[in-house]
Amino acid sequence: MDIVGAFVTHWGMGVTPLPRRGGVLSGRDAAARMLRVSYHPEVARVVLSIWDHDVCMATLRLTPEDVPELVRGLTAALLPLPPVPHRVTSPSTVAIPITPPPSAAIA
Repeated sequence: MDIVGAFVTHWGMGVTPLPRRGGVLSGRDAAARMLRVSYHPEVARVVLSIWDHDVCMATLRLTPEDVPELVRGLTAALLPLPPVPHRVTSPSTVAIPITPPPSAAIA
């Protein structure tokens, strides 16, 4: 996905330009679906918003401290899964409790 400049001129009226700190990612599965990323220092929030044409469908507001966890999650999603260990089947065992004989009881 390409990150487009901070202002996308082909969006409809009513969509405000992104702040200087931000970007836009174009979706691959739906025409005109975009993820806008912006930072608002006046409230110390990073805002992720999903747009369909010129309609905001959802937002998620994060603190700057949340961003590394978001990046870790995105990175982890791309890592290959570890192979599933092959289970070796063995005869089942049953634990039987052992009760000492009455003569062994402490008086």
